[in-house]
Amino acid sequence: MALDSAQKSQIIAKFARKSGDTGSAEVQIALLSKRIVQLTEHLKINKKDFSSRLGLLKLVGKRKRLLKYLKANKYDIYVNLVSQLGLRDK
Repeated sequence: MALDSAQKSQIIAKFARKSGDTGSAEVQIALLSKRIVQLTEHLKINKKDFSSRLGLLKLVGKRKRLLKYLKANKYDIYVNLVSQLGLRDK
């Protein structure tokens, strides 16, 4: 269910600011977005899996906070990231 290392390294390579960057807000948001998509698909099949639903809500909240930070501090990067990931901008 979790991201495998190949998917994770591919996402990190795409969104990293420089070589070895795994903790920047952009990378974290991209990884969270991929995980949210996976959990959403899981919950479409397993409607009564409430513990996974709680985990999904926590991931969405964390991504929301990171996006809010990025929007406030680095708006140009935020706009680019939202368009790349296909997220809605409020």
